[in-house]
Amino acid sequence: MESPELSFTLVYVVFCLCFVFTPTEFHSAGLTIQNLFSSWLGSEDLGFVQYHVRRTTVTLLVHSALPIGYYMGMCVAAPDRNLGYVFQVSDGWRAFLLLSLCVQVTSWMFIIYWSRHHWHNHPISRALEAHMHPSHSDWCSVAASINTEFRRIDKFATGAPGARVIVTDSWVLKVTTYHVYVALQSECHVTVTESRQHQLSPDSASPAQILTLRVDSINPAVKPFDIRLQSTEYGDLREKLHAPIRNAANVVIHQTISELFLETFRAQVELNQPYPLPTGQEVESCIGCMQVLACTKLVKLCHTDGSESDSDCQQCFCRPMWCLSCLGRWFASRQDQQRPETWLSSTVPCPTCRARFCILDVCAVR
Repeated sequence: MESPELSFTLVYVVFCLCFVFTPTEFHSAGLTIQNLFSSWLGSEDLGFVQYHVRRTTVTLLVHSALPIGYYMGMCVAAPDRNLGYVFQVSDGWRAFLLLSLCVQVTSWMFIIYWSRHHWHNHPISRALEAHMHPSHSDWCSVAASINTEFRRIDKFATGAPGARVIVTDSWVLKVTTYHVYVALQSECHVTVTESRQHQLSPDSASPAQILTLRVDSINPAVKPFDIRLQSTEYGDLREKLHAPIRNAANVVIHQTISELFLETFRAQVELNQPYPLPTGQEVESCIGCMQVLACTKLVKLCHTDGSESDSDCQQCFCRPMWCLSCLGRWFASRQDQQRPETWLSSTVPCPTCRARFCILDVCAVR
């Protein structure tokens, strides 16, 4: 093979690999299916299921055109081979062209079949049909339920666009290049099956632990699937996931310093003196997350040898405004991240009135 052909082949192969398995650089440059066809795909937030039905369809069509794109590129890169004249090329190139056309025609046949009866035959539509029950008469009503929950801001979402994991109040979703896997939380259980340690992580200087979790459903029509996420995201997943999580492989899940501190923070607050809510006072939503009710109150309880002058803590007069998790994260965020051994004995300002308090001053509202 001559130099122009070799150069074009290497460049095209690298381009195809990067286009199919999109790296960060291609995402930044906008060379993705989602960006190139954004005007036709619409908004994922407005219609999650319909968006991915269109996205997987376009992805199949574009990816199937890559072989014929190589042939057309070679017509320009190697004009001396006369690849534009099909009956004059060698048998090898003619077979490659025929195979490329067959792949393209086959993809169009799949798309035409999927689009019949308002995309009723699409694989995503078929997957949603497995969840039809009296409250969901067809796959469109299931899609409407998923679309509604996806628009909520409290969902759990992680992963690259080609391997996203999304957990809503009722659904566990895995978005891949060509498909969307769906499981109903009330019908599934999750098992930690594998853990891998990666010394190099693009998002952190420290090693990353990647967990593999298998989602199984009691619904025989739902196929099991695997999801992957970093161990630092496991705590957020566990909070959102109502389905039970089993550790079949006895995997040791590494937690961040902040997560370990938050567990210790919760345990210590449970040991502290509770705060009895005055009669008639209503508890409002936590102003940090707006998802749960405020359940903590800062009351100056710490002192040394009965002398309050030995303590840096101050009395806080704020009403209960924060949940335990948000207050614990605030406490950890105000610490010296290089000296975690001092966190438990430190004081921080109240996030509302700036009165200083320590962990012994945090009372659970009863």
